[in-house]
Amino acid sequence: MKIKISLLVAIVTLSAFTLKLPTTSFYDLKAKTIDGKEFSFADLKGKKVMIVNTASKCGYTPQYEDLEKLFKAYKDKKFVIIGFPANNFGKQEPGTNTEIKEFCAKNYGVTFQMMEKIDVKGDDMNAVYKWLTSKELNGKMDSSVKWNFQKYLIDEKGNLVDVAYSNDKPMDDKIVNWINGK
Repeated sequence: MKIKISLLVAIVTLSAFTLKLPTTSFYDLKAKTIDGKEFSFADLKGKKVMIVNTASKCGYTPQYEDLEKLFKAYKDKKFVIIGFPANNFGKQEPGTNTEIKEFCAKNYGVTFQMMEKIDVKGDDMNAVYKWLTSKELNGKMDSSVKWNFQKYLIDEKGNLVDVAYSNDKPMDDKIVNWINGK
């Protein structure tokens, strides 16, 4: 009997390694808001989430306007946007968290959740972006952040679904159809 149980444990353990299940749940992640408060991604259970790295001095910065429109149009349908300012591309986000928050509010009326400024690539890559870009962690795909305003789509169960690149506008059919379940 002990041998059968040991064999069963070994098979289950081996199966977990063979399937390469994600080692981290999206809902285990935490980050700091632009105001310095801890934010638990567990609070996003049951919601579709778009995570986007932002910058205030980028050619794509006007996407803030469409991101806000998208958020306002679908926030009542359990959809959220989380913006992560990052200075990794062309030093296009040089401001402090306070300056970024003021810029977003004044110029684009941003009401979706903005987080503190982070790194989205390199040695200091934030844990959220490690999860988004590593198949080993997210169970879906490897990717790299190519530029500002790259968008990651996460379903209501915390699964990474797709990546929309900087050229993909927030109101593109690909994104709107995903939110609407089409």
